[in-house]
Amino acid sequence: MSTFDNKLTWSSKFSPSVGSISLLLVSFVGFMVIGPLIGMPLGMPFYDGDVSSYYEAILSNPMGNDSFKLPLFILQGTASIIGFVIFPALFMIFYERQTINVFFTKIKFSSKLLLLTPVIVLAFMGVNSLFVEWNSNLSLPEFLSGFEQTARAFEDRAMEMTVYLTHFDSFAMFFLGFIVIAIIPGIGEELVFRGFLQNYLHKSTKNVHVAIWLSAFLFSAMHMQFFGFVPRLLLGALFGYLYYWSGNLIVPILAHAFNNGFTVLMMYLNQQSIINFDVDSTESVPLSYFIISTIITFFLVFVFRKFSIEHLRRNR
Repeated sequence: MSTFDNKLTWSSKFSPSVGSISLLLVSFVGFMVIGPLIGMPLGMPFYDGDVSSYYEAILSNPMGNDSFKLPLFILQGTASIIGFVIFPALFMIFYERQTINVFFTKIKFSSKLLLLTPVIVLAFMGVNSLFVEWNSNLSLPEFLSGFEQTARAFEDRAMEMTVYLTHFDSFAMFFLGFIVIAIIPGIGEELVFRGFLQNYLHKSTKNVHVAIWLSAFLFSAMHMQFFGFVPRLLLGALFGYLYYWSGNLIVPILAHAFNNGFTVLMMYLNQQSIINFDVDSTESVPLSYFIISTIITFFLVFVFRKFSIEHLRRNR
């Protein structure tokens, strides 16, 4: 029996397939419906204008006015908290008759693993840059040209929104962006995709690797960005393995928050002319850097897994 056998799953009281579908529906309603309905009026006091123009613009073209940036952050943050944290926590209480503490307390976290986690993510950025460049420049066959045009338009729109939101005109706006882009998704998306779905899929398929890659697939698909699908899939799989080996959801939460937060921080420093490095570029690092990053990443993952085994044995 593997050292990690049965460590990942928690005692769900219901069918994994029913649980997975129910959770996704609950999160979808929270993120796409209830969250925005609450977030839009919460952002209204920070808009310099009347109510009708606020709702008209925020639903049609919020990027046309810098005064919408703060309301958009409030809207996005509220939707993420409700859809990926509050509703899943309530789902856990009323559907599974448990609390989300089960994701954090089954295996005590290790300081060694927490220290290794951001270093692994940082090294993996060099590896993933090759897939970022390949996926962003992917050209589809002629018979998929319609889909490619639609996907490109959606990608361009998403990039336009990203550029708009991550152009910080003050430290306060950077700090708010850091919370909304890094901290909240790090907690919420890991709770849903690693905490819930990966465990449900592990129980359903009896194969942790299938569970990790399927949850990573759903994680990437949720972002609805085809030309960034593969690097986000690989990143989700990395988070999944870090969770599986560590047994504590704090680890992938830290990894996810560090990945997003590092990017936001580099953008801010670039805008302040402190560094001259465009972290948001889709261009891959030089081949030599890619090879070195790959070697370092595999070594660090090996060490992480080794520490996890030792930590698990000591805490059984």
